[in-house]
Amino acid sequence: MINTKIYKAIYALAEDLLEADRIGDQLQFDTLYRELNALCIDNEDTPKDHPEQWETLADFTADLDEALVIYDKALAKATAMNSKDHLASIAYSMAVLQIEKEDKAAAIQSLQNAKVAANKIEDKEFKVEIDELLATLLVN
Repeated sequence: MINTKIYKAIYALAEDLLEADRIGDQLQFDTLYRELNALCIDNEDTPKDHPEQWETLADFTADLDEALVIYDKALAKATAMNSKDHLASIAYSMAVLQIEKEDKAAAIQSLQNAKVAANKIEDKEFKVEIDELLATLLVN
């Protein structure tokens, strides 16, 4: 379970990052990104550490390779917690980046991992999204 204060801080930063990106304010985006990164680092390996903060940081990381490294960290934390929702979501996000990097084999593996994790979650629409993207890769 994520600490409520941390969750609210992550959510607020994510909203502000989206807004800064929407209006093209790179200076504000960079400042907010550094805040989110600092939050993750401050909480790392403490009881407040949670895969959600790392997943959010990766979501806003422009460099694809760096984002994948951060997603890996989030995945390890989700695995340690056995958080199926996070495992599925992180693996799916990794697959999307791997597709963008034209690493089809890695994307297929990530989607297969997402599918296994999603088997135990409630979000049926997300399960369909995973299946559809995986089917697209397996056909091509």
